[in-house]
Amino acid sequence: MLQLHFNSEPPIGFLSVGTPGGRRLFVLNLMETIMSEALSLKAVARPKAGKGASRAIRREGMVPAVVYGDKQPTETISLDPKGLMKVINTGKFHTAIIEVDVAGKPTRTLMRDIQLHPVTDRPLHVDFMRVGKDSKVTVEIPVHFRDEVESPGLKRGAVLNIVRHEIEVTCPADKIPAEFIISLKGTDVGDSIHMSAIDLPEGVKTTIRDRDFTIATIVAPSSLKSDDAAAATAAPAAAAAAPAAAAAAKPAAKK
Repeated sequence: MLQLHFNSEPPIGFLSVGTPGGRRLFVLNLMETIMSEALSLKAVARPKAGKGASRAIRREGMVPAVVYGDKQPTETISLDPKGLMKVINTGKFHTAIIEVDVAGKPTRTLMRDIQLHPVTDRPLHVDFMRVGKDSKVTVEIPVHFRDEVESPGLKRGAVLNIVRHEIEVTCPADKIPAEFIISLKGTDVGDSIHMSAIDLPEGVKTTIRDRDFTIATIVAPSSLKSDDAAAATAAPAAAAAAPAAAAAAKPAAKK
């Protein structure tokens, strides 16, 4: 649940909620969590490890990789680059369970590291970590925003200042969120979105628990601040000038 503080009355669709301190919070559920689906990747076992063996694998047009963890020996494998790129292009390869299939034997893993060519971005090596049945993992979940056109603040020229593009969480391996989606509908200048406003799925916890960190804010650009300041200055001046103008407009009294 997203809690926003407004300077005036809340937009339609917001609920006014009282707090122990007497303040009002305006609450709107703007959070959506998309859960990850398992991906699959075929691999071939390779008996040799080391830099020389990895270079030989690349000369054959394959990508060397290793599978480690879960109290089992490290396994060296090679991957078809087309299949690997298909997984990478899903955009979820860092947060989804990847079933690495070696000779018909699938292993549940998380991709923990990928080395890319500095010029071509071609994958050079991949590290996979085995994921046990009941294991918990720590992953960074991307944060995405939507409904920008329905934000009064952004319509006025404000800027969405994203403080955190990812949120690090710990969760069961079979319940990894693919992304957090936050709607900006109804947000105005000065509004902020904090972690405490988000209802996380069951079993998912943030790694930062000692503070209520900010995810994003709606910030006014310099031009908008100048306009607001000018308007604030002009209003008192106009009010002060009004009596003098009224007096000058009265006709002179007859003697």
